[in-house]
This record gives sequence, structure tokens and C-alpha cells, in this order.
Amino acid sequence: MTKANSAVGQGKGKNSPVASFSFDGAALAKRLLATVPERAREVLIRRFGLGTSAERETLEAIGDRSSITRERVRQIEAAGLDAVRAGKVFKDAAPAFEEIAKYIHSLGAIVPEEILLSALGKDEKSRNRFRFFLMVNSSFFRERETNDFLARWHVDNTTAKHIHDALTKLYSSLSDDEVVPEGELLDRFLDELKNVNDAYKNEEILKRWLSLSKRIGSNPLAEWGRTSAPAIRIKGIRDYAYLAVKRHGKPMHFSMVAKTIGTLFSKKAHIATTHNELIKDPRFVLVGRGLYALTEWGYKPGVVRDVIREALEKGGPMKKDDIIKQVKKARFVKDNTILVNLNDSRYFKRMKDGRYAAA
Repeated sequence: MTKANSAVGQGKGKNSPVASFSFDGAALAKRLLATVPERAREVLIRRFGLGTSAERETLEAIGDRSSITRERVRQIEAAGLDAVRAGKVFKDAAPAFEEIAKYIHSLGAIVPEEILLSALGKDEKSRNRFRFFLMVNSSFFRERETNDFLARWHVDNTTAKHIHDALTKLYSSLSDDEVVPEGELLDRFLDELKNVNDAYKNEEILKRWLSLSKRIGSNPLAEWGRTSAPAIRIKGIRDYAYLAVKRHGKPMHFSMVAKTIGTLFSKKAHIATTHNELIKDPRFVLVGRGLYALTEWGYKPGVVRDVIREALEKGGPMKKDDIIKQVKKARFVKDNTILVNLNDSRYFKRMKDGRYAAA
């Protein structure tokens, strides 16, 4: 059992069920907005989608409609949020904000924005209200999306910094094409999290933290690596074919590869299309009649005579039976096919002692 598996607790999953709170979100939002001057209230309603429509408007859209600049709209929005924070209703709502903070702690203290909002609200209107609550209370910190991380919210600066640093180190520890099982990846992640509260170290929170990174990802077989790795960046049939053959662990006929893609990944793969993709992709090597293996297993492209020639170049002149044995390690062909190639005097010659050498 991996360290990560042994640490599994009761944390929420990546797709957590919608949270339940003791307060009425719609009523709280209405009370908070009532403390704001009319113009600022209208801007907040439109910016956060708090009206009859759940659509959130941009600064530009609000400015165009009101014939004011984008910057002026931003100033009115900021003043409106300040007015909310200065009101008695906001102070009285402290228990509600504490509930939200406690829930975010239960998710791991730092959570991707999309995952958090989906967990907080069952529909777009309720998610908009929680987005408003998060923005108005300084207990909640939002960090913008970067090249390395998704947009995220956190309630603990120290923990957030440790997670960011650990994800950066974990990414650096992976080579460009390296792919590792989920358990191993989680264990390696745990090794980078020595300064993080043990209460957070359960498998589901670890996976949620991993989902913060735009540079680390997993494929449908729960294998992890850099998102730029071919085995992680799944784009089409050839990538699903690669995973299918890799999972099988030995050469597969192209028709079986197509069938496996359908059963394993629920992706429709035509046999002819799959065959064409295998032919074009250097990750695969034809090793028999319709049989394909992976280059990473040590197989090299080429016809039977190329395999014979390579064996003779490495091992020197050989007897017929030894050549057959060597070729069958690299190709799934009949003995007669090997002998037909071996007896082609254009490429090979039989020596006086019965051994064969390259011509």
C-alpha cells in the first residue's frame, strides 16, 4: 500500500457534492446589497450576475450601456464592495462567512475556482452569490490563473504557498515523457508536503491540489506526468491506441486495438482508421501480420531482413537456428519467412562452416 493510500480520509472529492449551509444565500446577498447606494448596487448586481439573469457582465459591457469608461465602472464596483464591508449587515453575517471558510478548509484550504464554486452552488445563480461572498470578505484570497496554475481560492496563505512550492518541485522532478502510476505520484507529492498540516493529507485532497497545476495531469488510465507528455496529452485515436497497447503489455493486432479503445475508453474507433494511425505513429512498430508493439519496449522499425542484418551486425556470423531465435525476439513471424529472407543472396551469404553473415 502506498503512503497516499494509507492516508485516505474523509475529504471531499474533486467533484464534491454541493455544500449545505445554515444560512439562506439569496436572502443574505439581498441584505448585503441593500446597504449599497443605488448606482453601485446596480453595478454589483450586473458584475456578479445577482439579478433576474445569472449572466455576469464585463466592465466594458456595463460601461458601454451606461456611457462611462471601463475604469469608472471598476471604481464604482470597488466603492460598492467597500460599502458592503462597512455595513452592519456585513458584520452580522460573520457566522455565515465562517461557515464558508470552514468548508473551504475541509476541501484542503486551497481549491481551484471552478471546483470550489461547483461545490458551493447547485446552479449558476447560487454560484454567483457565493462568488460575491468570496469577493466581499477579506478572509478569502483569490489568485489569478497563470501559466502554471488555474485560478484558485484559499483561506490560508502559508498552506497555499507550501502547495504552490510542492507542485512546482513535483513538476520539476518529472522528466518530459515520464509517466507514473497514481499511487507513486501521490507518494512523491507527499514527500514535497512535509510542512503541510497532516489533517489535509488524504488522497482526495491531494488530487484536488494536483488539479491546481496546469503542468501536471493524468490520462484515462490514472497515470500521471507532465501535461505535455504524449501519454498524458490525449488528442486522438493514436493516443488512445498507445494507451490500449501499453495497458495490454504485449503486441496487439490493430483490430483488437480498435476494439479495446471502444471498451476501455468508450471511444468509437474504426478498424481502418486505427490501423492508419498505428502506421503513421513512430511509437508503434509492426512486428507481425497486423501486430503492433511499442517502440519503448525496445522494438525497432524495419522488415524481417533488417532485423536479421541487425542481429548479425551485433553478434557476428550465426547459425540458422540462432538467427531464427534472435529474429523471433523482435518479430512475430514464421520460421519459413525468416529463412526466405536469410537465403536472399543479395543481403546474406552462407559461409563454409554453415553460419550466415551479411553480404
